[in-house]
Amino acid sequence: MADIQLESARSAYARGDWAAAYAAWSGADADTLSAEELEDFAVAAELTGHHDETVTALHRAFRRSQETSDLGRSVRCAFRITMTAYVHGESALARGWTSRAESLVAEVDGVERGWVDFLRMFRALEAGDFATAGGCADEVAERGRRFAEPDLTALGLCAQGRMALYSGRVVEGLARLDEAMVRVIAGEASPVVAGHVYCTAIEGCQEISDFGRVAEWTAALERWCAAQPGLLAFTGQCAVHRGQLLRLHGEWQQALEEFEHATRRYQEVNAPDAVGLAAYEAGEVLRLRGELAEADAAYERAADRGFDPQPGLALLWLSRGQSAAALAAVDRLLAETNGPVQRCRLLPAAVEVLLDAGEIDRAREVAAELDGLAGHFGCVWLEAAAAHAHGAVELAAGDAAGALPYLRKAQQLWARAEATYERSRARLLTGRALAGVGDTESARRELEAARTVFRQIGARPAADEADALLAPAALPAGLTAREAEVLRLVASGRSNAQIAADLVLSEKTVARHLSNIFTKLDVRSRTAATAFAFEHGVV
Repeated sequence: MADIQLESARSAYARGDWAAAYAAWSGADADTLSAEELEDFAVAAELTGHHDETVTALHRAFRRSQETSDLGRSVRCAFRITMTAYVHGESALARGWTSRAESLVAEVDGVERGWVDFLRMFRALEAGDFATAGGCADEVAERGRRFAEPDLTALGLCAQGRMALYSGRVVEGLARLDEAMVRVIAGEASPVVAGHVYCTAIEGCQEISDFGRVAEWTAALERWCAAQPGLLAFTGQCAVHRGQLLRLHGEWQQALEEFEHATRRYQEVNAPDAVGLAAYEAGEVLRLRGELAEADAAYERAADRGFDPQPGLALLWLSRGQSAAALAAVDRLLAETNGPVQRCRLLPAAVEVLLDAGEIDRAREVAAELDGLAGHFGCVWLEAAAAHAHGAVELAAGDAAGALPYLRKAQQLWARAEATYERSRARLLTGRALAGVGDTESARRELEAARTVFRQIGARPAADEADALLAPAALPAGLTAREAEVLRLVASGRSNAQIAADLVLSEKTVARHLSNIFTKLDVRSRTAATAFAFEHGVV
């Protein structure tokens, strides 16, 4: 019976059915399992979210391999125990196991040192020693290639890519990440290593706003996850990246659902620290929807999990009218944030806060820095953000004509990036600039187009801003801004159904607005209402 059970576990493992493999091995007597079987059991346990069982199996496998003087397996087990500790926020335990692994290879110069070099890299990153970390990443990749070890090679390439990005060597970094991903997609890496490479590479691309690669690699990660029954590990990261793309494309409710799904998955695999990223991303969507209390709570959850809620929190304070708090936060962040990757995340928000504070010269300097980074990184999103920032600065400085070329460029680039909200923000600023140069009809068209999108995606504060810009200084006959908007559409020949679609309202609501308009204007037909609109400058 035991032999049948073990054969069932091996068969399930071979076909990637981790739930079945875990169930079969869980029912076996651990004392009868070999070091190799224990190591495989730990893989199945980790991929199905059983942290304690993973660690127990790896400890057993480590002791068995020590007893049989199997250095390679001993080091691999030490590596996996360490990495599992890091993932679950157990830094002291991870450092202890790193030291243990170092002692194992003190007098060895084989492939085993590659695994230890990777752990040394993590320790150096914890200490902020990027130079040492970069050297360790190079050692990992070199040993992986020299000894034809596919896991080490993939990990080393991925680590080299991230370190290159942090050093500003963007082309080199992306090339390394691409090569690592190609190896993983080709099936060269083991399941746990493959999952880490997928998520680390996607995270690196997301940090520099290379959403084209994020979309491509997230689709590959989704296929990889779907092909493995019972997989829980890495599905939380997959959901976060899906949510980030949905947010970019303006599908905000679906994005929030993905972030909630990611949170549940992180909790299932006992990785509470990772919940912080999902909470921050949810806070960003909630802030843009105008749900400020909910956004504040989300940022607080992120902070509780060790994820910095800035610069989103500063923008939340700005939305609440707490301009001084927002400016103080941005001043601090600009002073203490180093490295091109980290500053890419900060600078667009910094421009917005500085302009609100009237610090136009500083905002111009920050926009120029963002422009330089965008040119260096070559990512469409950053190029769009830089053009947008320059346009906003010139508009705030009173140079509407000078702002227009930047804002037109921003619109084009945001469209290429499929950034729905950001493109509409650029259209709103373009409308303001056109009004500033006296082209009122073009301004109105831009503002109305922006407002339509804001309403469709649920960006209520931005839609309200567009409403205020479109409303005449004084509306005739006591019309409200919404009634004037309905009247303009009536005057353009739109039906109730078409008006409802344009304004994202029900036809019943449109009919009620029209009834109120007729009463206020003392007219009985759409034709008479249209005549009033033209006579009184509503259109």
